[in-house]
Amino acid sequence: MSAVAVALATVAFADTAAAADPVRVGLSLSLTGPTAAAGKQVLAGLEIWRDELNVKGGLLGRPVELVYYDDQGAPANAPGIYAKLTQVDKVDLLIGPYSTNVIAAALPAIIQANRTTIGIFGLGANQEFKYPKYFSMNSQGPSTANYSKCVFDLAAEQTPKPVRLALIGADVEYSRRALDGARENAKAMGFEIVFERTYPPSTTEFLPIVRAMQAANPDVVFGATLPIDTAGIVEAAKEINFRPKMIGGAMLGLLVTTIKQKLGPDINGYISNEFYIPAPSLQFEGTERMLAEYQKRAQQLGTDPLGYTYPPYAYAAGQILAKAVTETKSLDDDKLADYLRSSAFDTVIGPIKFGPNGEWLTPRIICVQFHDISGHDLDQFKDWSHQVVVYPPQYQSGKLVYPLPQTQ
Repeated sequence: MSAVAVALATVAFADTAAAADPVRVGLSLSLTGPTAAAGKQVLAGLEIWRDELNVKGGLLGRPVELVYYDDQGAPANAPGIYAKLTQVDKVDLLIGPYSTNVIAAALPAIIQANRTTIGIFGLGANQEFKYPKYFSMNSQGPSTANYSKCVFDLAAEQTPKPVRLALIGADVEYSRRALDGARENAKAMGFEIVFERTYPPSTTEFLPIVRAMQAANPDVVFGATLPIDTAGIVEAAKEINFRPKMIGGAMLGLLVTTIKQKLGPDINGYISNEFYIPAPSLQFEGTERMLAEYQKRAQQLGTDPLGYTYPPYAYAAGQILAKAVTETKSLDDDKLADYLRSSAFDTVIGPIKFGPNGEWLTPRIICVQFHDISGHDLDQFKDWSHQVVVYPPQYQSGKLVYPLPQTQ
């Protein structure tokens, strides 16, 4: 376990706030390991939230301090970290952790400590625990099936309707839950699963898996893959010219700008389940300012240059927590949880209200399809004509290209 990193905003406070003990917000996140690219962006989003809040006087007249540990993206590290945060560091508030796999591992320690937390990007992480003080920053809403629903809804609209389905994902909690939801949708909507494969997270060679998937001749491929896996699968599909009628879904590499740049035109036609994009129809109060600040910091931090997904969600988690503290005038976990359950929140990613198991009451899944990507230039990933919103209908900015051409 790495040493604790404590960060204080370098801003001027009112005399009373500066003299007060800080409100300490504890969390773990992956700063190294397989999900570090996302974890570093989560931290950047929270640091921007902390800095802006401290300029305004902090919380309850006290400066806000982040106390965080690197969990290395390893679920086994999470229980000890949250036990330390609550029992040794005695932090005032909790956020996180980040990612389904780590949240599921951390929740028993959080439950034992009877603390409130806002998990970041957990897919159904509280499904078994049903812990009433857990709240989720993930947009699938009350059912994990919503996470894959855009792919199935889009496929069902086509004539003739495609029915042969392939499922692929890593053998980790995140992918398992996403594939469980996809199976639920397949059964409900009359799709035949002709191929299903999970692979160890250590897998680096994807050509045999993609060849086997191609041999099954699916019409639609739904993937729930980690970032580096996404690149391997796309590259393997390109090598053997595997072009089903639809392909994509929850392939996390398609949320990472550097991976999208590296793959370039190879992702044309792929569908990506997005959590948040700053398309014209999805601008909310503070969104533009927050992203501009992140992008200003990104070069020095060495993080994703655009930060469309992870920093806004982390910032929004901070906004929600701060609103609960401010309105209840309290750091008491019971009071905070009661307020979080009963209130609605306006954030940089839009309005949010929590429902059962702490999930969003109303899902907000956005799917884009990559169009006309050429070369590896960064600017085209700022252009929403190349990342066309195809789902849901109220945000749609263009039509799905279907079926995919057999050659690029």
